[in-house]
Amino acid sequence: MIEVLVAVLILALGLLGMAGLQANALKTNQSSYGRTQAVMLSYYMLDAMRADRNNAVLQNYNTGVVAGGVIEPACSANVFNQPNLRDTTRKDWLESLKFALGNADSTCGAIHCEVNGECTIQITWDDSRAGGSGEQRLETRSRL
Repeated sequence: MIEVLVAVLILALGLLGMAGLQANALKTNQSSYGRTQAVMLSYYMLDAMRADRNNAVLQNYNTGVVAGGVIEPACSANVFNQPNLRDTTRKDWLESLKFALGNADSTCGAIHCEVNGECTIQITWDDSRAGGSGEQRLETRSRL
């Protein structure tokens, strides 16, 4: 009888460990999904700027100035309210960021292009719910 109780105790501890491992795997998977979405959305914005290269190299897509390696971000799609291609594209991009990475104040996008066509996209979001270390920043650089 005691042997059966010890076996059940060991089995229960093993199952609890497996449940904890599964929960941690789900969190890590969600965090990886967020990073994947951020990469795809940064490429989306770069492709959109390639389609409108003249405005991009004229720095009309820029969201702000660069200070200490960080571009001043746009965190609300409502700031892009002009009926032109660049504002419509940036508004759609920010709405997509909010949808894919969480509609929080910390989900922001930043764009900075130089006149030579070198562009930097920075995306920030809060990854703490998915088991990450809080604020995440993805930076993608490309020449148009």
